[in-house]
Amino acid sequence: MDRLHLSQHISRQFNSEIEDVRRQVLAMGGIVEEQISAAVRVLVAREAGALGEIREREQRINAAELAIDEQCAFILARRQPAASDLRLVLAVMKMLADLERIGDEAKRIARLGERLLHEEGGADVTSALAELGHCARDMLRGALDAFARLDEQLALDVMHRDRRLDGSYRTVTETLVARMQREPEQIPIELDRLWCARSFERIGDRCKNLCEFVLYLVRGKDVRHSGLAKGSGTPG
Repeated sequence: MDRLHLSQHISRQFNSEIEDVRRQVLAMGGIVEEQISAAVRVLVAREAGALGEIREREQRINAAELAIDEQCAFILARRQPAASDLRLVLAVMKMLADLERIGDEAKRIARLGERLLHEEGGADVTSALAELGHCARDMLRGALDAFARLDEQLALDVMHRDRRLDGSYRTVTETLVARMQREPEQIPIELDRLWCARSFERIGDRCKNLCEFVLYLVRGKDVRHSGLAKGSGTPG
């Protein structure tokens, strides 16, 4: 947290609590990243065995969210943080919701993938879904790295990657819609694939949110809806 110039508190315990919150968020993010990878394995590699991992991991994600939120509430109530410390706690509390929802999207992809385990065909779409999944996972990894290092440029780079993910999502959507028009009997199957693509797109949006919170920490300004994320200066 050096770039934020966080104050050295009289209470070493306070310092420890602030640093512990950061570590817990990164640990939770790592579990969510594993959840995305497992969902891709179910959907693309048809690894039914990963479903059990996903259910167990979901419980860990939910438990981490509750524990970190409770720690943040304690810090706000007992320590009354100011300046950069307050920004960190507020940003973390907002990041928790996005991380938990990313985990939910991954779980949804895995459930849809389970329904597609024995479906034939669609190799081209499956390949495109794999690309979407890897892009979404890499965006999350980049967002977490940006948070760990308070790296403004990395946060911006990750946000720009969302354009590639959105483009791939539109291509998959067009392919699936065309296929449903040609083969109406395949609509239930193709809809499942379409919802998987949509979930990956939503994960990308959540990762953008995480990066916006990193910019908030570094700049001390809420960049949502302001255009500040486009550069380092004034709204665009």
